[in-house]
Amino acid sequence: MTENSEKVSVLFVCMGNICRSPTAEGVFRHVVSEAGLDELVDIESAGTHAYHVGEPPDRRAQQAAARRGYSLAEIRARRVSEGDFERFHYIIAMDEDNLAMLHEQADAAHREKIRLFLEFGSGPETEVPDPYYGGATGFERVLDLVEDASRGLLAVLRQR
Repeated sequence: MTENSEKVSVLFVCMGNICRSPTAEGVFRHVVSEAGLDELVDIESAGTHAYHVGEPPDRRAQQAAARRGYSLAEIRARRVSEGDFERFHYIIAMDEDNLAMLHEQADAAHREKIRLFLEFGSGPETEVPDPYYGGATGFERVLDLVEDASRGLLAVLRQR
């Protein structure tokens, strides 16, 4: 990516948009900002379900993120909309279930934009596990995976 590059847009998606996808949004914003590319990348998150629309991220997700220097405070949950498939260049699902739901919602012309986040990671995992019903270690594990995949995604965007 150079200053003359077209702006790229990324949407992170999980089920309720209060744990994994806002964590990915916050971490990726930080990674992109550290690279000096804020003006070239639009970053948002959304959920496949409307359980928590308008709510901030889960308190435990915010606390875990804050311990690593990431702020999720301004993020509010929203549901994936039909227009998102047109608007975003990358639609990044946290797991196979949400990937399948996104593929069902998207027109055939937009399905190639939909990917699993950990495709960009360096480990063997394919899904970011949902930490909602677990303890604090689940949120730390999510951050480990998201940090790694964020670096990989940024490397891919730099090649655009």
